[in-house]
Amino acid sequence: MIANLKHPFESLTPDFILDAIESRGFVCDGCLLALNSYENRVYQIGLEQAEPIVAKFYRPDRWTDEQILEEHRFCYELLEQELPVVAPLLQDQQSLFTVISGTIRFRFALFPRRGGHAPELDNLDNLCILGRLLGRIHRIGNAKPFQDRPQIDIQSYGYDAADFISKYFIPDSLKQSYQSITQSLLTCMDAIFARLTDIQSIRVHGDCHVGNMLWRDDNPHFVDFDDARMAPAIQDIWMLLSGDRSQQTVQLMEIVEAYNEFHEFDPRELHLVESLRTLRMLYYSAWLARRWDDPAFPRSFPWFNTQRYWEEQILYLREQRAALDEEPLSIL
Repeated sequence: MIANLKHPFESLTPDFILDAIESRGFVCDGCLLALNSYENRVYQIGLEQAEPIVAKFYRPDRWTDEQILEEHRFCYELLEQELPVVAPLLQDQQSLFTVISGTIRFRFALFPRRGGHAPELDNLDNLCILGRLLGRIHRIGNAKPFQDRPQIDIQSYGYDAADFISKYFIPDSLKQSYQSITQSLLTCMDAIFARLTDIQSIRVHGDCHVGNMLWRDDNPHFVDFDDARMAPAIQDIWMLLSGDRSQQTVQLMEIVEAYNEFHEFDPRELHLVESLRTLRMLYYSAWLARRWDDPAFPRSFPWFNTQRYWEEQILYLREQRAALDEEPLSIL
């Protein structure tokens, strides 16, 4: 009996995955370990008489082939400058491969396995190392723009996200409150971005959280450039900050001092920190909502789309509205 598949990723059975890897000339030893990933599906694959590799199966229809390949090319540019990034493996000058399951076309890439743990961001020495590394990444990211990958902007991360939630997910009892606070946030952020139209967008990692850094022997490796986009450089910096305002100020000064050794930081971008944080919050809720038909999401995020979640979300957004009116962090 043929299963009634509800989501494309349900086609990724162990046999299908191993067959896809062996189609690239590898000999698998049968060991397959699913790694922590939701947007795509990522697996550690054991090989006979060789180190394991990592296979990443891209979510169908999210990116075009050219957008994925542009991400790969950015990684190779960084790797050529001896930056510690985990770039896709090349086979016959190809990095993106295709397998078919029924009517579903899966794109996948293969990566070397790298070990490590998340960095301790309350350690100023670690922040110094990360600041230098981001400065080097952004110096290369500034050399030319993405042609196919999109920007982090208020339309897609703000208006589109809030509109989707308002139409399809927010409970009726909270809809007015949600629409009121999101409209206030978007109006305020429109004004902030309008004052800073001359701030440059460059190629950035785009999702620079601790889960995308592997730390070993005082050295980090950046992984998962899947969200690489055009954005102000501060997008890759603000997520490294934690604690109260005084702690963030000390952290920021450490990062920027190291960053400036390789790429000049524009302090005006500090006016965008709370806007970018707000946009990430709006986008994250919409991301969960748009993926709710993927069975992995209800299992992994059972707290989402509950009355309590949306009540708390509205509260957090109100706090962000107040934060948008505060003076930005300073490094002077």
